[in-house]
Amino acid sequence: MLGATAARALLRRKWDPNSATLRWFSSSHSPMDMAARDGELRIFLVAGEVSGDSIASRLMASLKLLSPLPVRFAGLGGPKMSSEGLQSLFPIEDISVMGIWELLPHLYRIRVRLNETVEAAALFEPHVVLTVDSKGFSFRFLKRLRARYSQRKLQSPAHFHYVAPSFWAWKGGEARLRGLTEFVDHLLCILPHEDRICRLNGLSATFVGHPVLEDVLELNLKNNSSVNEWRAEGNGEDFCSKHAVPSGATVISLLPGSRVQEVNRMLPIFANAMALLKDTVPQLMTIIHVAPNEHVENFIAGAVHRWPVPVVLIPGGTTHLRYDAFSASRAALCTSGTVAVELQLARLPCVVAYRAHILTEWFIRYKAKIQYISLPNILLDSAIIPEALFQSCKPANLALLLKNLIHDNGYREEQIMAAEKFVKHLLPSERIKHNLPLQNFMRTYPDCRPSAVAALTILNHGKPL
Repeated sequence: MLGATAARALLRRKWDPNSATLRWFSSSHSPMDMAARDGELRIFLVAGEVSGDSIASRLMASLKLLSPLPVRFAGLGGPKMSSEGLQSLFPIEDISVMGIWELLPHLYRIRVRLNETVEAAALFEPHVVLTVDSKGFSFRFLKRLRARYSQRKLQSPAHFHYVAPSFWAWKGGEARLRGLTEFVDHLLCILPHEDRICRLNGLSATFVGHPVLEDVLELNLKNNSSVNEWRAEGNGEDFCSKHAVPSGATVISLLPGSRVQEVNRMLPIFANAMALLKDTVPQLMTIIHVAPNEHVENFIAGAVHRWPVPVVLIPGGTTHLRYDAFSASRAALCTSGTVAVELQLARLPCVVAYRAHILTEWFIRYKAKIQYISLPNILLDSAIIPEALFQSCKPANLALLLKNLIHDNGYREEQIMAAEKFVKHLLPSERIKHNLPLQNFMRTYPDCRPSAVAALTILNHGKPL
């Protein structure tokens, strides 16, 4: 892990294009120059989802470590960001809505929260504004804030967005990138090749690595071990002992989602699938991973009273407990999302499921230009992970897919082998091709966290090579 002294020294150096040493140019308009005049670096953050809360909290920790100036945060986030010093404007559940038609009943509340966020950002007078994922809310916020500064003829803070929109998945997606240049100064990309395509469309971008890789580093730090391979291993035996899992039980991890709308839709389907599966799988037991969302917690707590098989509930916000549960499991059933990547890190075979409002599903079919929904299948361009989507997402189909995954060792091994190939696509040390200072930095610190690469990108913005 990078030491604070070495990191700060790195920030003071300049890049010389005629040599292979790190040096940084200064700019009167860089955020750090403006922060130096104020004696602190002020960063306004917006993360409207559980996954964004995790990404932003790790970035906050890296910024505090790497910044040569004190850092002060304000904005919107969840419990993990609060642990790093953020006082959120309001609960992120207020804007955590996914879908198109699912959004309609919540439009008024979201509009009110958007106005509050813009006002709070302007009052804070940040040097940097950073939004994480949640592109619907984030892009409207950034656009409104940039317009406010422009109307008042004030110098705008630097705008960053972490997690590029999945432009590669939608018809006409690349063309829409050009419109982002009006209110996004730099994209922090988490997938390979996104940064190159963004730059081809006039949008400054850096590939920093996938944030979920930090789960491995966090587990290794807890276990006092080093990274020999990018694999997140928990303690399954300890989990089974603490939660009284019977010897010989077949355990399945269930991950129904992080938003109450999707959990409300997916959990009953999962329950019915387990009811069918228990007839063919003796001693079936389930672990439900509960997202740190008050509405989700309440819904799941009520639903398990009628659960068809023995069940253990665990909080989804705790990294080591999540991977302990994965290690104790034979397979997983998850709603499409970041968790599919986590399961690849854990080498736990899984089935990906997804249902939405019928009109949202129609829109996805009409606009999508890729045939898969889970990231491992997309990057490997192969149906390694079975996907049950839309009308095929039925209990009987899920039960059959899980039964095959539980009993067919060849099928399991195929998915585990593919996971090793998939994870290599996510490593920043192998993919940063256009940012030579960061490339040299990664050679010096090969286990550098994606959040540290993102932090360095932010701290050196406006200092052209």
